[in-house]
Amino acid sequence: MGGDRDGNPNVTAKVTRDVAFLSQWMATDLYTREVDSLRFELSMGRCSDKLAILADEILLQEASYEDQKNENWVEPVNRKNGHYRQSLALPTQLPADADFPSCTESQYSTVELPGNLSRQKRTSSAPTRLNSIKTSSEISSGTISGEGNRPPTKAACLTKGASFTSSQLLAQRKLFAELETGRSSFRKLLEPSLNQRPGIAPYRVVLGNVKDKLIKTRRRLELLLDDLPCEYDPTEYYETAEQLLEPLLLCHESLQSCGSEILADGRLADLIRRVATFGMILMKLDLRQEASRHSEALDAVTVYLDMGVYSEWDEDKKLEFLTRELKGKRPLIPPSIEVVPDVKEVLDTFRVAAELGTDSLGAYVISMASNASDVLAVELLQKDARLSVSGELGKPCPGGTLRVVPLFETAKDLRAAGSVIRKLLSIDWYREHIIKNHNGIQEVMVGYSDSGKDAGRFTAAWELYKAQEDVVAACKEFGIRVTLFHGRGGSIGRGGGPTYLAIQSQPPGSVMGTLRSTEQGEMVQAKFGLPQIAVRQLEIYTTAVLLATMRPPKPPRETKWRTVMEDISENSCHFYRSVVYDNHDFLPYFHEATPQAELGFLNIGSRPARRKTSTAIAHLRAIPWVFAWTQTRFVLPSWLGVGAGLKHACTEGYMHDLQAMYKEWPFFQSTIDLIEMVLAKADIPIAKHYDEVLVSESRRGLGVELRKELMMTEEYVLLVSGHEKLSENNKSLKRLIESRLPFLNSINMLQVEILKRLRQDEDNKKLRDVLLVTINGIAAGMRNTG
Repeated sequence: MGGDRDGNPNVTAKVTRDVAFLSQWMATDLYTREVDSLRFELSMGRCSDKLAILADEILLQEASYEDQKNENWVEPVNRKNGHYRQSLALPTQLPADADFPSCTESQYSTVELPGNLSRQKRTSSAPTRLNSIKTSSEISSGTISGEGNRPPTKAACLTKGASFTSSQLLAQRKLFAELETGRSSFRKLLEPSLNQRPGIAPYRVVLGNVKDKLIKTRRRLELLLDDLPCEYDPTEYYETAEQLLEPLLLCHESLQSCGSEILADGRLADLIRRVATFGMILMKLDLRQEASRHSEALDAVTVYLDMGVYSEWDEDKKLEFLTRELKGKRPLIPPSIEVVPDVKEVLDTFRVAAELGTDSLGAYVISMASNASDVLAVELLQKDARLSVSGELGKPCPGGTLRVVPLFETAKDLRAAGSVIRKLLSIDWYREHIIKNHNGIQEVMVGYSDSGKDAGRFTAAWELYKAQEDVVAACKEFGIRVTLFHGRGGSIGRGGGPTYLAIQSQPPGSVMGTLRSTEQGEMVQAKFGLPQIAVRQLEIYTTAVLLATMRPPKPPRETKWRTVMEDISENSCHFYRSVVYDNHDFLPYFHEATPQAELGFLNIGSRPARRKTSTAIAHLRAIPWVFAWTQTRFVLPSWLGVGAGLKHACTEGYMHDLQAMYKEWPFFQSTIDLIEMVLAKADIPIAKHYDEVLVSESRRGLGVELRKELMMTEEYVLLVSGHEKLSENNKSLKRLIESRLPFLNSINMLQVEILKRLRQDEDNKKLRDVLLVTINGIAAGMRNTG
């Protein structure tokens, strides 16, 4: 949230900035509470020399600050209606006779003292303390001076009366000396020197300073969120995790050296681990935008500079232009340029990215990437924004440049992924940039959702497998490591399924100690909602990645198996597209048979259901596409085309090969098992009831044909797997499904009736509320729907 702006007009540059600041605020608040608890716990006085020196420095700074505050009283102000009103000023100096006891006025006569030692009216430039009394010889010779050797001035009168005798003069001098001694002793009592302070706990002093800085950090973030001026000194707050870790590590080392290992490895060690893991941001935010939006921004720039229209250039000309500008040292975009709001939003996003840097942001993902120029365009816009921002700040931008990650989504783009990466890495500037700024690691994201919607589940799975192989080979040719980022959803139609099984079925060499994956929808709550389950899920990820790295999954045993997969994929894709994209009755049938149209009015998604205003399937996002079919228990996107592909392969005589592939090839086995799981959740009678009540009679024939296709798919999946019934190898899942059926069936029947009434009365808010309840109920029962 706050980073993915692909097709979502609600995610603006300001939203991204505010989300980053809120994340920092939350991290700071959590650390503040933990540090406060640590202060209570670490009360001992024994510490290392380094910690003692740091504590002394902190106390000296605090004492200096208090002295400065006492000597420079500030006129209080009252705030009202956003304006400051000056109130009555407090006195800035003590009254004239404040240093003398009341007894002096009645006890002594008037006398003129040499060296201006008498009580005189102080000016604003005079010190507030009494001048020291010198020896009697200095007094008699007239050399006493409180502020250097000033010439004598007019003496003040203590009382009315005659001149002092010598005994009275000695008494006066003795009184002054006693007053000064008393004042000095009183000050020492209030503020003893550091080595005389009893009971000082150095850990509490240091952690108290840490807490104060955290509170100022939190307050600074609040001002930034409110767009108010913030004039904090950078030394007064924390900007990086390293700054916060420094005093914490010092406390840990001190406890270790003093024999308090148990305390060192307790709450303090936990806090250090949290800071090292989460930093000052909790979680870095990835930005995401569609490739065409960057082309529009560069169109505006090149047209303004009379260079032509960027999007009309061929790929070679684009790469030549982008590479030349990336090698330059000047900004490309003039500050005076005026652009349309959509382009301005893109440019503002890059400015925010430059201001926040890699301390707050992770990667910049390019949706619908298809060419090398898509990546270089983002690199150029990022570089230009960083140059502009650093010039305004007068210092380098925080952190480094964001990782630019191309996302290949459609079947066509997946087939070209390896070629695009080869083209990128063949450019000297880009290859050196990856090595220098990103540790020689190229990150590539593959999309399961749109590829499945574009070509069907089986074809998408095979194209994803081949794309990963090709990308890994391309990076290996140039000596670059690769991290594959899997954009998986919760549903099988969007690449979902058991985590361990998914990782273990990846192509050999694609998991080399690193892997990124998305968790979406209700799967976040299901997998990470409870601490124990979250730990278990992380263990599964870790185990699967380690095994896939040390013992890579087996590749296809025979070249023939690849030929079989190509045959199944081609026929599966052809049948899928002939139904979804080529059949003119399918789109209206989809709108009538599912609650897809109503989902858009319920505000239950994180972004609009469509990338564009068109009602075509191509512009519908994958999440509502899968979610709508899951509600009807038909789950069409996860199996449509699979039966046709398997049937054709069996007809061609590949039956025994398919059975061998299922037993020996992890990728093929996991693909068939996931489809079998989906078929077990599908319910033909329930889907038929939706058609009979909601679909117009002229289109019900399409539903009949699709239900026949579902039954045929079940037949061939069982034939390949060798199972007699669906989910035969997963009896626990079968029991779970059967236990939910009485509740699911009732909710589905209720949803059909609500949809029927709501389509006759679209403004009925009560019906919409009830529909939302049924949607949540079915989603909970079907589980992997997101």
